[in-house]
Formats: sequence, C-alpha cells, structure tokens
Amino acid sequence: MISGAEALEFFPIVAFFLFGLVFGSFLNVCIYRMPRGLSVVHPRSACPACGRPIAGYDNIPVVSWLLLRGRCRHCSAPISPRYAGVELLTGFFFAFAWHHSGGSMPEAVKDCVFCFLLIGLIFTDAETQLLPDLLTKPGIAVGLLFSLVVELSGPAQMLIPAGRLNWRILSLVNSLAGAFLGGGFILGVALLYEAWRGVEGMGMGDVKLMALVGAFLGAEMTLLVLILGSALGSLFGMSLMIVVWRKRLARRRRRRLEAPATARAKAWNSARLIYRNFEIPFGVFLGTAAIFAAFWGWPLVHWYWHLYR
Repeated sequence: MISGAEALEFFPIVAFFLFGLVFGSFLNVCIYRMPRGLSVVHPRSACPACGRPIAGYDNIPVVSWLLLRGRCRHCSAPISPRYAGVELLTGFFFAFAWHHSGGSMPEAVKDCVFCFLLIGLIFTDAETQLLPDLLTKPGIAVGLLFSLVVELSGPAQMLIPAGRLNWRILSLVNSLAGAFLGGGFILGVALLYEAWRGVEGMGMGDVKLMALVGAFLGAEMTLLVLILGSALGSLFGMSLMIVVWRKRLARRRRRRLEAPATARAKAWNSARLIYRNFEIPFGVFLGTAAIFAAFWGWPLVHWYWHLYR
C-alpha cells in the first residue's frame, strides 16, 4: 500500500508527465506546420494523406497512435512513430524537470519550457534542416525573463562584489552574457567559414538557437554545450563518411575493375564529396547537448575537475 505522503510525492511527477504528453502533442503540430508556414492554431489536425480531420478520440497522446497501430483510421496511411516519440520524450523530460528541481515550481517550469522548445527545434531540424523563428526568437526572450525568477549563476557574481546589485539584475546579466556568447560564437564561426570556403557553413537558425540556450543556461553551461554539440556533430560526420566509404568500396570491389588501393582511394573521395554536400542538422546536436547540460552539465563539470585534484 502507498501511504498518503508517498502519493503526494508521486502525484506531481505524474501530473508533469501528463502535461508533457499534451504539450508533446502540440509540439508535433509545430514540427509539421512551422516549416511549411502554416498556422499552429487552425485548422484542426488532419491526416496529411487523405486530409480527413482527426477526431478527438484519435488524438489522445501516445494511446491513439498505439490503438490505431500507427495508421490513419480512414485511409490507413502510416503515421510516423515520431508523433508518439515526441509525446513520450516531452512527458519524460517534464516529469524529470520536476524531480530535478527538488520541488521548486519556478525551476521546474523553466526546465519544462526549455525542453519543450529544444525538443521542437531538434525534431524540426532533423526533418527539414530548419530552426523556426517562432520557437527560437520567443525562446530567447523567455529565457531572459526566467533569469528574473530563477537565479542564474555566472561571471556577474565573480566580477561584481556581493551586495552591490540585486540578485535578479546579476542573474539577468548572466543570461545576457550566455545569449551573446552562444549566438556570437556560432555567428563568428559561420562568418569565418563563409569567408574561407565561399559558402554558407551554418545558418542564422543555429545562431538564434545558441542565443536561446545561452539565455536559459548562462555563459558557463553554454561553453559546455558548444563543446559537446561540436563533438557530437563531428562524430556524426565522421561516422557518415565511414558508412559512405564502406558502401562505395564494396560496390567498387564487386565490379573488380580496379586495384584495391585505387578502389579505396576513389571510394574515400566519394565519401568526402557526399559529406561536403550533405547538410548536417547541427541544431540536433546543439539541442541534444543543451538538454544534457541543463540536467547533468554541472555534475559532469565537477566530475571533470575532480580528476585533477
């Protein structure tokens, strides 16, 4: 039997998870409609294949997808598992945000909003290579506003003597510093790459994404996000090149028209060309790193510093 105290402790986690499922369902609308320039408010959700409106009982997060076995009730067109995945992921992180906050409602709400924005941006970038302004620009403003409610540590506390300014002002300064650091760093890299190669390396969407991350996390965690995001993106790029190289090499070997060394060299050249022309959704890796940093960033930093003590 669960005692009353245990039930009260468990209830907020369940409530946050259910709210996360609902907000995840709305995120799926945003992910589909925002890149296409459609309203996320109206008309009501419909099947992309047959255009029939989706009834309320077929729009229950996760449950409806499972009952319909991932297909439209009317035309049996497949419904991407991404819909259920986004809902579950949002529900999990909403529940974890409450657990991570230690019972602080403002901190939990801040983490929920941050995860909501990032999950939407991650999946939108993965599918369309776009980071919608409707998520990034309001997200920057919301991150700055949250710094006035939830204290954000950073360089301001080290540079300004304690007691000189209200903690809210210091927190806002740290949020602004994070936004300028995140957005400015990506903008600088993009401009340098364009000047060096003559082509656009990263879009302004990545700049605004990192400004959003900086506004929520501050300068210190923004540095961690940049490091982790770059490492993840590089690992993905290298893995992609190796996969393409292996496929091209296997194809050339089956033809048996070239010496092994020549086949390997030409296969590698093909892999380099595909990697150069393939647009890597860098926002996916930055967003993933940002969610990690929000919950596990400081434990990782402390663990790292303890290695040198």
